[in-house]
Amino acid sequence: MYAIVEIAGHQFKVEKDQKVFVNRLAVEEGKQVDFDNVLLLADGSNVTVGAPAIDGAQVSAKVLKHLKGDKVIVFKKKRRKGYRVKNGHRQALSEIVIENIVASGAKPAKKAEKAAPKKEAKAEAPKAAAKKSTGKADDLKKIEGIGPKIAETLVEAGIATYADLAKAKPAKISEIIEGVRGNHVPDTWPKQAQLAADGKWDELKELQDKLDGGVEK
Repeated sequence: MYAIVEIAGHQFKVEKDQKVFVNRLAVEEGKQVDFDNVLLLADGSNVTVGAPAIDGAQVSAKVLKHLKGDKVIVFKKKRRKGYRVKNGHRQALSEIVIENIVASGAKPAKKAEKAAPKKEAKAEAPKAAAKKSTGKADDLKKIEGIGPKIAETLVEAGIATYADLAKAKPAKISEIIEGVRGNHVPDTWPKQAQLAADGKWDELKELQDKLDGGVEK
């Protein structure tokens, strides 16, 4: 017998005693976890397809260990901007072993199979902060080193204008964008933002010509 089951946002074809690597589960090593989003069951020539899941079907597994996957290199470059960023990423994984596949009559599983990335949890703190900005939002992407995701994160934390960014400390900015993947150095962002807030665009351009990804060359 085998089943196709959804685990932590991905679909897997599993059989009893099979070991599977899945996105990190919020379950301690050695503990059992159940998955009831079973999409298909096959027992010999008998095949049952869910709509979308099969009622009462369940896959039980045991968490063997938590680990990290192989490193993946991500390289970004902007033409004629002198912008180059190289980052490495290792996916947080859990190794599980399939212990049992039940076709019907299983109790609903607890929603414990969702991944629990630590960085995203930390990033919620600054997002929950009260919005301090009172002016109209500025295009923070005009600051060298700030992309769309960082701009969105800063706005959610209450830094929506050049004036807000100019008053922020680099250490505080680093804390706010901690959950955004990449190697970001905000040391020059307040200085750039102050020039933008003052309307000194020529001076800002001269400064940015000396920067590489927001960092002085």
